[in-house]
Amino acid sequence: MIKINEKRRVLVFLGILALGIECGSRTSSGGRGVQESPAPGPVEKIIITIPPDSPQLERITVEQVGTADVSENEVVAPGRIEFDISRVSRVSLPVPGRILHVLVRLGDTVAAGQALLTVDSPDADAALSEYRQSQAAISQTRSSLAKVKADHTRALGLFEHKAIAQKEVLAAENELAQANASLVQAEAACEHARRKIDILGLEGEKPAPYLTVKAPLTGKVIDLSVTAGEYHNDMSSPVMTVADLSTVWVTSAVPENAIRLIEVGESIEVELVAFPGELFSARVKRIADVLDPKTRTVQVRAELANPLGRFRPEMFGRIRHSHERRTVPVVPARAILRQGPEAILFVERGRGRFEKVPVTVGAARGDQVPVLKGIEAGDRVAVDGVMLLAGMDVR
Repeated sequence: MIKINEKRRVLVFLGILALGIECGSRTSSGGRGVQESPAPGPVEKIIITIPPDSPQLERITVEQVGTADVSENEVVAPGRIEFDISRVSRVSLPVPGRILHVLVRLGDTVAAGQALLTVDSPDADAALSEYRQSQAAISQTRSSLAKVKADHTRALGLFEHKAIAQKEVLAAENELAQANASLVQAEAACEHARRKIDILGLEGEKPAPYLTVKAPLTGKVIDLSVTAGEYHNDMSSPVMTVADLSTVWVTSAVPENAIRLIEVGESIEVELVAFPGELFSARVKRIADVLDPKTRTVQVRAELANPLGRFRPEMFGRIRHSHERRTVPVVPARAILRQGPEAILFVERGRGRFEKVPVTVGAARGDQVPVLKGIEAGDRVAVDGVMLLAGMDVR
């Protein structure tokens, strides 16, 4: 009886062992199945169909995709028009005085040397008087020098005939040296006085009832802060500003990681908010030596020709500079549907049939947007009625 029970227990143990091995094998096989991911299937195409006789189809305009050269390494940064400081002059009064006449108005174009305003100034009269006195001093000193020279010559003659002592000759030579020194001093004083009246724009030979302030350069009067009748004694404060706007600066803060793409002397493109769709060319003149630690940008300054005066300081826009160009498809900006970070085009696949295609786009160039991935040149895409097609997209 005991032997039979032991035999049963052995059989039960063997059965349990076999069942455990089978379960382990299935578990192992199942684990390998979870780790192996099935191959991804093709992305489902979304086709929107509009019946050929539907009036909605007439609201959709289709154009063929063209191409353009774009850059793979491109710098795009905000820009601003500024004065060329080397072509700006802030006009101040050279001497204190009362304004008699203001001869220009704000916005007037003036030529270099043109009269801007007249001033009645006692200092100008004093400068003119000093110059004339210095001229008179030179004439008097020259007359004295001529007499001293004659006395010196006579003393030498008398000394040769032993008619006077040697000490009298030495005294005459000393007087001659002093007279020559006086003439040098008088001429220096006269030159100083002459330079002063030249700066003031006065003429020493003519009386000056008033002082005329002239334009230092050719340009426009962009600021005017003086009127006739005012008395000004602050010569450090400008009364008007004249600027030559035939050339202006375009300044831009270029990101640190893109500054390597710009060099002094290179040409850059400029787009301005005031002139949408137009591109202008400027030349880089200076790149700052110091990085702005707050914005992590470097200031770039370019020179932009402004012969027609279209560009005004403080106009905003952006600069663009590129390297390594390649040809890619381009589409009108209105053809692109933005859905969050995704850009969508509707590509025509037949009459009334449009495929919704995600694309990768680059920076817009005017009204054209380069498409880096998703379509090819020659495809036909919807450019008008895009929102209508978007409303028909049901999934």
